[in-house]
Amino acid sequence: MKNCAYVTLPVDELAARARALVAAGGRFQGVYAWFPPASDAELRYVATLPGQETFHGWRVQVNGRPAPSLAAISPLLGWHEREVMEMSGVAFSGHPEPERLLTAFLPRTDRGPLEPAAAQGDSIAAKLPAPSLPAVSGKHVQLLPFGPVRADVLESAQFIFYYLGEGILHYHPNLFLKHRGMEKQFEGMDVGSATLLAERVTGIDSVAHTIAYVQAIEDAAECEVPHRARWIRLIVAELERIYNHLHYLGHLCHTTTLKVGEAQGKLLEERVKQINARASGSRFLRSLVWPGGVRHDLDLQTVNEGLEALKPQINQYIGLIERTTSHLDRLISTAPLSQKLAFDQGATGPIERASGVDRDLRRDHPYAAYRTLQPEVAVAQEGDAAARMRVRIAELRASIALVDKAIVEGLPEGPLSAACVPPTGAEGMGWSESPRGTVLYAVHLDAQGRLLRVKIKSPSFANWRVFPSTVHDSNMMDYAINEASFGLTISGCAR
Repeated sequence: MKNCAYVTLPVDELAARARALVAAGGRFQGVYAWFPPASDAELRYVATLPGQETFHGWRVQVNGRPAPSLAAISPLLGWHEREVMEMSGVAFSGHPEPERLLTAFLPRTDRGPLEPAAAQGDSIAAKLPAPSLPAVSGKHVQLLPFGPVRADVLESAQFIFYYLGEGILHYHPNLFLKHRGMEKQFEGMDVGSATLLAERVTGIDSVAHTIAYVQAIEDAAECEVPHRARWIRLIVAELERIYNHLHYLGHLCHTTTLKVGEAQGKLLEERVKQINARASGSRFLRSLVWPGGVRHDLDLQTVNEGLEALKPQINQYIGLIERTTSHLDRLISTAPLSQKLAFDQGATGPIERASGVDRDLRRDHPYAAYRTLQPEVAVAQEGDAAARMRVRIAELRASIALVDKAIVEGLPEGPLSAACVPPTGAEGMGWSESPRGTVLYAVHLDAQGRLLRVKIKSPSFANWRVFPSTVHDSNMMDYAINEASFGLTISGCAR
């Protein structure tokens, strides 16, 4: 493994090392548990340090003991630790919210869904209490449990509001109603077949998830991806970003009742998907990225001609949005997210960048062809819904320019793929910057060369964690706008 530099730590050193990492400006990306063959659970912490491209990690053997919770040191780890407790049965002492999160609506079992049958020691999974709501008093306070069945074509989720008049006192999202067990489904699969599963973890981020997964496999195999394949990966990743951001703008217009803006944004999204289909054979750009490279070439002429025809329409559409005061008035100062809260709680992608956190994996941890073709990274400081929209508009323009540059400069000639067969027992890590932010995959292979454990960190899991902090003390009329401005997905959170 080259993508992440791991060191082994004893449990007793965790808290001190975590404080030192945070003091140095480092940021945890998450923690997960896995069970090496014939061994107790092992925790894996992943972090980034300023100015360093290589990710840093810690291996921690728990040996049946609780690990100290680091949520007070790095709050974004709170949900990750709860996930480990529920899914893998490893305890964290001193956790501020030791309640069920992912499995609150599933029947209790003796062990977590990711614990092997031969796991040693006690499991905390069955001992965690159900999540609780705060005690709220006052005869004028009202309770609204909204969902999980909601109007329109929306994913299943329940949102619980305590509100007084129009003011929201407390907000609690129940997001894990349909646990699909995506990480569990990877177990026992061969690395090729699992690529098709990675494409479907969340359909609208198919390319981002697949690139992160195959990079983890390539890291485990230590194989070199051909240059042409790297450029094709960049182009399809940016095409995915373009159609996602157009959908985002259309949906945001829907929440501010700008119906013409909604229709136009979603029409442009559809036309980009049609370009994808003609150029690659798939509207969602599936069955293209593969371990070792790509499965087939991309019709670059179709991409070039299609985007050239759409550019004037996209620019006109953006210009109209930016000049529509009735739309902007609903966004400016709505649901601000401070830079400190965005960093501490683990916001990612356009959400963190709109709050002044200047971070983008394409630039800071280059992959595909991003070392050669660097993107312009848009950052805003206000942290409100308007800033989140502006960042995505800037990214939309930058993505179109990046695809243009890749095609104009000409893709390098050469093969599309290289042999990529990880050795038995290998492990690797990969990442990508999706339209919503950081996607991380960690893979572990068994003695037969099949997947033993796959860990997925998706951006909506991080952004849903920070989102409630912008809802508390806001008002009911702005809720839909706020949620749309975050560009969240349920499938990207409830894996």
